[in-house]
Amino acid sequence: MLPTNTLIIAVDFDGTIVEDAYPKVGEPMIFAFDTLKKLQSQGHRLILWTYRSGRRLDEAVAFCKENNLEFYAVNKNFPEEEYDEKYSRKIHADLFIDDRNVGGFLGWTAIYKSIFNHDPTPKKKKGFFSFFK
Repeated sequence: MLPTNTLIIAVDFDGTIVEDAYPKVGEPMIFAFDTLKKLQSQGHRLILWTYRSGRRLDEAVAFCKENNLEFYAVNKNFPEEEYDEKYSRKIHADLFIDDRNVGGFLGWTAIYKSIFNHDPTPKKKKGFFSFFK
């Protein structure tokens, strides 16, 4: 059981973790892996939630592993879950990160800021006296 302050987060792959180049694997979206690894380091469970299946899914999972990101589960609620047509394929999560959100993909900087209540963009210093503020 997760501590009460952690989340189960379902994350899409194409157009979210990487630029949409399906069926190929696109280039990583800026800050995607950094944000996801930070979420994991804080105890949040990440589920890869993607349309991909078979070989294309294996490619996505391998790409994430190459970038030091492994998911708690892939296209299922928990690693041991077996697919059964009698049950809904809807993933249970506290948060869904997907490029198909209403209003489109916010970008990883906005997602980071929303989840961590912190803006990760460095502030530019203005002149010598800014060091004393």
